[in-house]
Amino acid sequence: MMSAALQTLRAGWHRHGRDYLELTKPRVVALITFTAMVGMLLATPGMVPWEILLFGSLGIALMAGSAAAINHLVDRKVDAVMVRTQHRPLPSGHLESWQVLGFAVIIGVCGFGLLLAFTNALTAVLTFASLIGYAVIYTLFLKRATPQNIVIGGAAGAAPPLLGWTAVTGHVDSGALLLFLIIYVWTPPHFWALAIHRRHDYANADIPMLPVTHGVGFTRLHILLYTILLFLVTLLPFLTGMSSWLYLMGAVLLGLRFLSFAVRLYATGDNRLAMPTFGFSIVYLFGLFAALMLDHYAIRWLENL
Repeated sequence: MMSAALQTLRAGWHRHGRDYLELTKPRVVALITFTAMVGMLLATPGMVPWEILLFGSLGIALMAGSAAAINHLVDRKVDAVMVRTQHRPLPSGHLESWQVLGFAVIIGVCGFGLLLAFTNALTAVLTFASLIGYAVIYTLFLKRATPQNIVIGGAAGAAPPLLGWTAVTGHVDSGALLLFLIIYVWTPPHFWALAIHRRHDYANADIPMLPVTHGVGFTRLHILLYTILLFLVTLLPFLTGMSSWLYLMGAVLLGLRFLSFAVRLYATGDNRLAMPTFGFSIVYLFGLFAALMLDHYAIRWLENL
């Protein structure tokens, strides 16, 4: 009997552990944490103190996970309607609302505490503001109010590299704002590609995403226009002297590839290209910030030879 009870406990812990992990949207949080870490590394010519790099990144990740869990809580009725989200922990009945709220509060408070203890008050406050911006302002109000929801609400999602920068420097400057701008402009074409693929889900849930309110053709055009704008914005780190030719090569190659996806999606009118475009947009952002990081250290290494 003891063995059977232990197996039951282990199975329950495994099931609910995965549910709690799903609440945090781990793949999204991984990208958020990576861009925040790159922001830290770019903020100083040397190495970031290990306490800031480790505990600052963990604090940002925990607060991002808290925001994601609150998003699950606020959107639980909408998630139950949409095919993509109806198996999430709340609509599936695996977790109750109070469990999700408690989990969000606990990891959010832990993240805030880590940022206060190992970075600075500015980073802690800005990270909390981003949490409120995404979990409350975007999810509760903007998402349901306007087809420009992702454009306006994108500011919260663009904050991580700025947060990483301030964690090291204690202030906001032009380099931090430039990293913020890159992700801010990247967000609409990234998310609208997914919205094209899931437009029927959004229509059934009465969410005014751009493909629902203005049509797929209009959305494809705006994906293309924003991708062109993104290509230009990503040249700014080189033009302002923040990075060198090594980053420029990566930015141009990645940008041209992203543009090729956006052009094909617009020119062919084939909505099946929306998900490949969405998928590459994630690879693109990771690659772009990796290029920023490699450039930052490789050029300094070459200068010291």
